[in-house]
Amino acid sequence: MNHPTHVSSIKKPALLAIALAVMVLILAACQSKAASTATQVPVAPAPTATSAPVATPTAAVAEAEINVAMDPKLGSILVDGKGMTLYMFTKDEADKSNCNAECLAKWPPLLTLGSPKLGDGVDASLVGSTALADGTKIVTYNHMPLYYWVNDKAAGDTTGQNVGGVWYVVSPAGVAVMPAATETPAAASPAVAGEPTINVFKDPILGDILVDGNGMTLYMFTKDEADKSNCNADCLAKWPPLLTQGTPVLGAGVDASLVGSTALADGTLIVTYNHMPLYFWVNDMKAGDTTGQNVGSVWFVVNPAGEPVGQ
Repeated sequence: MNHPTHVSSIKKPALLAIALAVMVLILAACQSKAASTATQVPVAPAPTATSAPVATPTAAVAEAEINVAMDPKLGSILVDGKGMTLYMFTKDEADKSNCNAECLAKWPPLLTLGSPKLGDGVDASLVGSTALADGTKIVTYNHMPLYYWVNDKAAGDTTGQNVGGVWYVVSPAGVAVMPAATETPAAASPAVAGEPTINVFKDPILGDILVDGNGMTLYMFTKDEADKSNCNADCLAKWPPLLTQGTPVLGAGVDASLVGSTALADGTLIVTYNHMPLYFWVNDMKAGDTTGQNVGSVWFVVNPAGEPVGQ
């Protein structure tokens, strides 16, 4: 005889226990799987000091150095730490550079971080600095900015001396070293001592030609007009003008009646001879060089009569 009520009362607890046991087993299995999965996922290692990117500081610029060198012709002059000659631009003002971007391409500035190194004979009381247009600082000496000349190639070169009658090497006293007294007529007054000099030089091939006080050859541009320069900024970078304040110094053989001046685009005055402006050639490196002769069939040396030679 069956007892359904008794059997039912026995099965319910059993079923509950079985259900609980199954749930426990399922939960344990899930935890095991999760743990197993966790061990299979690669964990990125924490960054170390060596693997992290390191900020690279801007490379420090070497500080400027000023020394004194003895030039056999010019005497004691200022140079940098490598013996490269330093120059003064007489069109600058006290603590102000008037050398624009095109000018600085030919006359690179002596830059400083603020404390130049000074050699024996340099007067520390005369050393300072001033800002250029781009914010960099150029060294000043006796309040005048200091520059290099792009055509000086080795220590001791002074090919920038008296270029255009406005660029000069600098003495330890902080003054421009002007052309020697022998290059200037005895009657010349101090007011014109810094003016350009025009002399006559006998070239073995070209004959008598015009040169400046340092013997650097002067040229005529046949595309110029009477008392008018047609040499633009790019042209002037290669053919620097012979500048004047109005009274050039004239050597023997120079015809004073042919000497004059005319204004360039920036207002500076270029010397004219027989109404034609006079220029240097950037590739002439020393006195007597005439490498600009007949360049482009428009540049020529000039004879004392004011005519182009070899045209």
